[in-house]
Amino acid sequence: MQTSASLTRSVAVVIASIALAASLHAQMPIPYGAPISLEHAKAVAAVAVAEAQKNNWTMAVTIVDPNGDLVFFEKLDGTQLGSIDLSIDKARSAARFKRPTKTYEDAVAGGGVGLRILKVPGAMPVEGGIPLVENGKIIGAIGVSGGQSSQDGICATAAAATVH
Repeated sequence: MQTSASLTRSVAVVIASIALAASLHAQMPIPYGAPISLEHAKAVAAVAVAEAQKNNWTMAVTIVDPNGDLVFFEKLDGTQLGSIDLSIDKARSAARFKRPTKTYEDAVAGGGVGLRILKVPGAMPVEGGIPLVENGKIIGAIGVSGGQSSQDGICATAAAATVH
């Protein structure tokens, strides 16, 4: 018969094993798939544009393929010119690093070791870039810029949610 200390250790080992397995699963990168088509990219971007227009935000919207190469770009009239490059950089970062750029924004905001991201070439630490995942594979990414980063994120999230 197990003692309560032995039982507690056994439960702790099981919990630690489950946590480790979950951590390893969470770190498994999403594989790349075939690149998004031009027509699909236009449709995804249209959702981001509609969200921006609904809120009276001026935005630049970029769709890239898994390599981060431009597939489609649209800029609403009145959008600040600096947002063109930012939207491209956000999309490219999300595609190449397989994660939303908000991940890096949060890391920088947390300070400490999170500041290391500022030295990773191509990692954009501003919300608004999201990988586009279809059938469990990254087919590209969207980058949106023009408003506050949270507004950019709202438009990008709305558009990315249409890809399954």
